[in-house]
Amino acid sequence: MQQTTIIRNAAWVVAWDENNQRHAYMRDADVVFTGDTIVHIGPGYDSAADVEVDGHERLVIPGLVNIHAHPSGEPLRKGITDETRSPGFHHSSLYEFLTVFDNDAEGRLASLQVALSELLLSGCTTVTDLSLPYDGWLDTLGASGMRAVVAPGFRDARWQTRDGHTLEYIWDEKAGRESFDMARQTIDRAEQHSSGRLSGMVYPAQIDTCSPQTLRDAYDYAEERDLPWQTHAAQSMTEFHEMHRRHGKTSVQFMYDAGVLGARTIIGHGIFLDHHPWLHWTTRNDLSLLADNAVNVAHCPTVFARRGITLRTFGEYVRRGVNLGLGTDTYPHNFIEEMRAAAYYARVIAESVDDLNTSDIFNAATVGGARALRRDDIGRLAPGCRADVVLIDISHPSMMPLREPLRSLIYVAADRAVCEVYVDGRQVVANGEVLSMDYAAASEILQAAQKRSLARTAALDWAGRTDEQMAPMVLPKF
Repeated sequence: MQQTTIIRNAAWVVAWDENNQRHAYMRDADVVFTGDTIVHIGPGYDSAADVEVDGHERLVIPGLVNIHAHPSGEPLRKGITDETRSPGFHHSSLYEFLTVFDNDAEGRLASLQVALSELLLSGCTTVTDLSLPYDGWLDTLGASGMRAVVAPGFRDARWQTRDGHTLEYIWDEKAGRESFDMARQTIDRAEQHSSGRLSGMVYPAQIDTCSPQTLRDAYDYAEERDLPWQTHAAQSMTEFHEMHRRHGKTSVQFMYDAGVLGARTIIGHGIFLDHHPWLHWTTRNDLSLLADNAVNVAHCPTVFARRGITLRTFGEYVRRGVNLGLGTDTYPHNFIEEMRAAAYYARVIAESVDDLNTSDIFNAATVGGARALRRDDIGRLAPGCRADVVLIDISHPSMMPLREPLRSLIYVAADRAVCEVYVDGRQVVANGEVLSMDYAAASEILQAAQKRSLARTAALDWAGRTDEQMAPMVLPKF
C-alpha cells in the first residue's frame, strides 16, 4: 500500500491554475500526495491519510527545477574563483582557471554531496548534472533523494593556453567519439537506475569543442531517444569570435545551419548573442532564431556577474518568446539566491525595474525548467504531477512581516525559511536538515580535497603561478 501524506490547511499554496496555464495562490488549502503523485490540491480533503502535516504556518511551493549545474567540481572552488582576473580572455574563468583548480576522485563525490545538499536546502528538487562520467556518480545521485537529469559530457577538443591570451584547441575526434559512446551507455544506466529518479540528457560539452558532425549526431541521438540536448554556447567573447573565425557566423547562426536548434535544445548561457553591446556586431538575428525555433536558455546569473557579465536582458528574452530556465553554474548551489540574482541583475542592466516581474523568475525556476527538460509533471502543484513539494516556514523571522510570500522568500528569506522538502513523495529535508546525505561530513572531505588541489596549482598553470598568485587573499597576512 502506498502512503498518503496531507499537508493540512496550508496558509499559502502556489497551485497550478490549469485553465489559465499559470501559477496562482490558494489560501487555507490541503496538499495531498499518495506515493509519488499529487492527488489533491484545495480545501476540505476528507479522506484518510497516513501522515498529516500541519500547514497553518506554511507556504507550499512546487520543487524548483535546475537545468544547468556542475556539482562535482564547482564547490571545490569556493574562496578561489570569486574574483579571479583573466584579461586575455575578457575575464572569463573558463580557459585559465577551471582546469587549474581541479578536483580528484574523493573530492568529486564530496563536492557532489555538498552541492546537492545546498540545492535541497534551497528548495530545488530537480538537478541537471553536467559532468564527465566518474565512479560513484549515478549511485550518489540516486542516494541523494533528488530527481537528477544525468548529462554525461563529451567533446572532440580541449582548450589550452600557453600565454594567457591565445586559446588553442587540441583536437582528438577519435577520443571524442569514444566519449560519446560512453555517454550513451551512461544515459542507459541512469534510466535503468534502481532509484527511479534518474533520467538522461545528451550533452556535447561546448559548441566550439565539438565538430559539426558530432553535434549533429548527438542531436539525432537525442531525437531518437526523445531526450533533451544541451551545449554551452554564446558563453564568452572568445568563443563568439572563434566561431566567426571558423564559420563566418555567430554561434547561434552556426547552430541553426547545423540543424541543432529546436524545442529539445538547451543553450547553456546564451549571453553573447549578436545584440550584446560588447560585440558591436552588425546583425540582430540571434534572439529571433532562438524564439522562432522554440529553443531554451539555461540562465546562470551568479557565475557571470562575478566577471561583470549579464544577460541582455532576462526580460527581453521573455518578451521575445524564449523559454528561460535557471541553473547554478557555480557555488553556492543556493537556488533561491540564484533566483534573486537573476531579478536584480536584469533590472540593473536594463536600468529599469520594469524589465521583468518576480513571476517571470518563478516561472523560469519551475515550469520554464520543466519545459526545457520536456516534462509537464514537475515544476507545478497539480493533481497527477510528481509529489515534489517544498514547505516554507512563514513564521520564520526572515519571512515576516508577511504580505507577499514569494517576494519574502526570494528577496529576503531564501533558504533560511525552507523547512521540509519532498521528492517523489519521500521526505528528504526535515526541520531544515538534509536527511539523505551527511552535508557536514562531505564538507570536511571537500576541505581536504581543496587543499590537495591548491598544491597542484603551479604545476597545472601555463605560467607556473601558485594559488596565492592566481587568487590572492582578500587581506594581506601579517
